[in-house]
Amino acid sequence: MIARHAAGRALALLLAAALTFSSADSAYTTTTTSPQSGGCPQFNRFNLSSGLPLNRRWSTSLPALASPTIITGAAQGTAAQLNEIEQTITASFSTWSGVTGTRFNATTYPGVVAQITRTSTANSCTNDADTNADGLNTICFNQSSVAFTTGVLAFTRTYTANAPGAVVGSSAPAAYAGQILDSDTLFRNDGQAVYATPAALSTPAGQGAYDLESLLTHELGHWMGLGHSAVIRAIMFPYAPPPGQYLGTRPTGTAPDAPLSDDDRAGIRTLYPDPDDDVNVGTLSGQVLPVNPFALAMQPAVASGSFVTGIVGAHVVAVNTGTGSVVAGTLSGWSCASPTSNPRWDGTFAIQRLPVGASYSLYVEPLTGIAQPSDFGDIIADPCTNSIPACSPPAFNTSFNVTTLASAP
Repeated sequence: MIARHAAGRALALLLAAALTFSSADSAYTTTTTSPQSGGCPQFNRFNLSSGLPLNRRWSTSLPALASPTIITGAAQGTAAQLNEIEQTITASFSTWSGVTGTRFNATTYPGVVAQITRTSTANSCTNDADTNADGLNTICFNQSSVAFTTGVLAFTRTYTANAPGAVVGSSAPAAYAGQILDSDTLFRNDGQAVYATPAALSTPAGQGAYDLESLLTHELGHWMGLGHSAVIRAIMFPYAPPPGQYLGTRPTGTAPDAPLSDDDRAGIRTLYPDPDDDVNVGTLSGQVLPVNPFALAMQPAVASGSFVTGIVGAHVVAVNTGTGSVVAGTLSGWSCASPTSNPRWDGTFAIQRLPVGASYSLYVEPLTGIAQPSDFGDIIADPCTNSIPACSPPAFNTSFNVTTLASAP
């Protein structure tokens, strides 16, 4: 069996934080899959094995490249244009594989930065429906159907295994629940949006275009299992920078991960941790509880005999007290005691893979800013997908004041 996950990036003019799982709801929002047989949800992530290289493709099919959908410094429809687009794709991948403390890099997993295949007939780009799962990971620039709702520039659809042995198209059988078998990114191409490579963004034509590199880097985060973040500076924030602008700093040879925030880096380290880095990182965890425990009495039960016992959907932010900078954020949600357990909606949070040797303050705030609960609904709903007994995800709790939770060395 397989599970499908989709995330879109909205047309907006702003830039933020996060959530995940690891026996507790943890940071930088990661997506999860509940095993078909029930039990604790598992991270969605690729199987990083030397025998399973990451098959990366992008579609050069027309009319997307012959029309002004993608603006480049080179002439439309030429080999130079294809090369420029491909360089942008490569730089976006390298942004994630350039993060230290993760196995998702060229040293420990060379397939991550291997050659990207060009294709003009990829099945993943034939339509926007849920019938295009082929076991390949494809970036598509020719999508114009009704799959795009108002304001969405691009979205990424991933297919994950609900149980070992599951396959999608030509994928190898899954080794575990949560293994990503197919990730596809689809860019809007219906005349409502134009994209520009870094070389073209500062040109007169590029001033009205969205930065292709920023959008790609965001969508590739979804490829690898990250959800949206509520930290405004994060590349995984659910809203794009305005036309003519880009997010963060352009990647360089010495700093390929420059566009990312610390929140993004913590997220990819959590999904693909490097065991050699364990001594350099730690976890801040706890629960978000109301001052008055009776405040939760009106929350409906999520399953028979199971109740909401903590604040779900609070934004918990770790700030480096020395620098004043936001290091990472997460959403409070649930915990899960063992592989055979069901989640408990107790307001648990965990912010993982934070550098040791620094002091952090934790702040708790309701998700009532630019990023809204609707940007994170699937992440809260995922634990109930195959839960036994069946459950319903609780609503996000936004009825509390901003609080300084704690200070930790």
